[in-house]
Amino acid sequence: MNSINISESFSLTNGQSIKNRLFKSAMSEQLADKQHNPTAGLVTLYQRWAEGGIGLAITGNVMVDRGALGEPKNVVLDENSDLACFRAWADAGKQNGTHVWMQLNHPGKQIPKFLCAEPVAPSAISLGRGLEKGFNTPRELKETEIYDIINKFALSAKLAKQAGFTGVQIHGAHGYLVSQFLSSRHNQRQDQWGGSLENRLRFVVEVYQAIRREVGNDFPVGIKLNSADFMKGGFTEEESMQVVQALSANGIDLIEISGGTYESPSMMGAKDKHEPVKASTVKREAYFLDYMEKVRKLVDTPLVVTGGFRTAPAMNEALSTSATDFIGIARTMAVDPDFPNKLVENPNYGMPLIVPTTGKPALDKMAMVGLVWYEHQMWRIADGKDADPKLSALGVVLKTMFSAGWHSFKKRRG
Repeated sequence: MNSINISESFSLTNGQSIKNRLFKSAMSEQLADKQHNPTAGLVTLYQRWAEGGIGLAITGNVMVDRGALGEPKNVVLDENSDLACFRAWADAGKQNGTHVWMQLNHPGKQIPKFLCAEPVAPSAISLGRGLEKGFNTPRELKETEIYDIINKFALSAKLAKQAGFTGVQIHGAHGYLVSQFLSSRHNQRQDQWGGSLENRLRFVVEVYQAIRREVGNDFPVGIKLNSADFMKGGFTEEESMQVVQALSANGIDLIEISGGTYESPSMMGAKDKHEPVKASTVKREAYFLDYMEKVRKLVDTPLVVTGGFRTAPAMNEALSTSATDFIGIARTMAVDPDFPNKLVENPNYGMPLIVPTTGKPALDKMAMVGLVWYEHQMWRIADGKDADPKLSALGVVLKTMFSAGWHSFKKRRG
C-alpha cells in the first residue's frame, strides 16, 4: 500500500507530466461535420472538460479510414482532413494544463448495415447473438489490405501530432478491428496474421510499431485493451496478459483496460446478462481491478483502469494498491464536467451514476437509453449549455428517433 492519491502528478517515461491521476476515457461524441472533420461543438466540449480539471483526456474514437465508419458522424483523420479544425480541437483540449490524446480506431466488421454493404475483418465471420441482423457479414482482408490499414493508423497518428494532440491511443478493445485480430473467435486465418496468439497479436504490434516510426519516441502512444471478451472461444484473460507483456516489451507508454464486445458488453460491468456484478466489484467500484492487480505483477508500464469508479475514496484506494496509475472516468463527466475538480478538492466527494429509463424496460433496451441519454448530455455541453441530470429519457428517445430515424439506435460503443 502507498499514499498516492488522485491529485498527484504522474510522469511518463518520455518525460511528459500529467497533472493528476484522473483520466477521461473515450466516449463517442458523434460531433463530426459532413466531411468528418471536428465541429465547433467538439472544441467547446473539450475546452469545458479541460476547465473541469481532468489530467488526461482521450477523445472519442477517430477513424483512420473514411470508408470504414462505426457511426454516421465519426471524425476521420487522413490526408483529406482539414487540419485547422483538428488544431482548434487540440488547442481547446490542452487548456488548464490538460493533456489530450486522440483515440485511433478502425471498426472492422462492426459497421451497421446502413453504413456499409461489405465491411472487412480478419475472417469472413459475422457477428453473433442476433447482431447479424444489423451488421453485414464481412469480407476477409487480403494481406495487402492489412498493411494498408496499418499505414492508415500510422498516418493518422502523424497528423494528430502535427495538429497538436499530446498523444494517441490505439483502440484495441470492444470488438473493433484490433480486437477482432486478437480473438480466435473472429480471427480464423491460416496465414501469419492468425492461428497462434503470436500471429494474432502481430497486427496490433505492427500498428504500434508503424505509429512509433512516424511520431518518434517522445510522443506518447497508448492502447485500450480488453481484459477479455467474455465469449466462448474468444479472447481470454490469459491471452490479454500476454498481449500486455508484448506491448510493454515494445515500449508502449500507457495501457487502459476495459472488457467485452458488442456481442458481450461487459464494459457495463457484468460478464453476461445472467451474471450480476460481483459484490467485491461493487464495493471497490472498479470493474477490472482484480485483473489489473495480476497485470501489475507482470509489467511496469503505466496502467489505467476504467469502469465503475464514482467516489474519491474508492479511487484513492485503488491507487494505493499500485494496481493502477490512473483512474478512468467517462459518463460522470458527461453529466458534470467539473467532476475532476470536485474530486481533487474534496477527498470524500462522490457522484452516483445516473441510470436513465423511459419506464419501459423493452424500450430502454431497444433504444439504448443508457447510451443515447449520455450522448445528449455531451451535445448539450457542446452547444454551450449545462448538462441536465433531470433530462427526460423518453424525450431523448423521441428526439433521436424523429431527427435521425430508428437506424440511429443501431448498436454502437465508444
